[in-house]
Amino acid sequence: MATWAIGDIQGCDAELGALLDAIDFDSTRDRLWLVGDLVNRGPASLAVLRRVRALGACVVTVLGNHDLHLLACAHLPGAKPRRRDTFEDVLRAPDRDELLDWLRRQPLLHYDARLDRVLVHAGLSPEWDLATALACAAEAEAALRGPDFVDFLAHMYGDEPDRWDPMLHGPARLRFITNCLTRMRYCAPDGRLEMNDKSEPTADKPLLPWFGVPGRANAGHGIVFGHWSTLRLPRARWREHHVYPLDSGAVWGGELSALCLEDDRLVQVRSGFAADFD
Repeated sequence: MATWAIGDIQGCDAELGALLDAIDFDSTRDRLWLVGDLVNRGPASLAVLRRVRALGACVVTVLGNHDLHLLACAHLPGAKPRRRDTFEDVLRAPDRDELLDWLRRQPLLHYDARLDRVLVHAGLSPEWDLATALACAAEAEAALRGPDFVDFLAHMYGDEPDRWDPMLHGPARLRFITNCLTRMRYCAPDGRLEMNDKSEPTADKPLLPWFGVPGRANAGHGIVFGHWSTLRLPRARWREHHVYPLDSGAVWGGELSALCLEDDRLVQVRSGFAADFD
């Protein structure tokens, strides 16, 4: 049995199929971890959702910011896809309700004690230990799966608050949790979130990647994540930070990556699609 973690798919279903073939994935034997952002920007979001859902219990997928955005566009009154969104195929599909209900019931965080690996889309607040991260994710998951999930979706957008406080409550608490798990890239040295910079880290930048904040409380656990196609962290430094960044920019004409969590084998397929940046 192998556990394969795959980076951001973002509607690149042909590349996903080619990668599953390349790793000789067997749903009766192997496990699949997906870092989220199954949909959007790529050409075949509907096909990706149908494929992943059909794989059943062998797959664990966490939600990414694009997955949550799809749910918001589907359920919030008056919400419309943005100009660059490409998930209209999902919204028009005859099985949209079944797919969207399945999607919103997926976790925001997964932890495997045997592997000592955390699966998350973006990252963990540097101030959270593993127990806090699991508890915070469970709060947001309960809100998203519950009867008032539309209220959760209505309040999830925004960059504030930018600092963890255990006394946070209500929509502000859930927004901070969601931002950490699905949107975060950089932090200030004191742990405050900086949500707008998407660029590659440089030595002269005053911000730090979230996993590079000194004293990070969750540094003892391996963290598998995506979301940051411009990160370009050399594999030699993955072990230094105990992180496994797997967004290699498939939707931008890069690669779709799969990592075997048991032996660190990395398999990639080149994307045949490149989204328009303009």
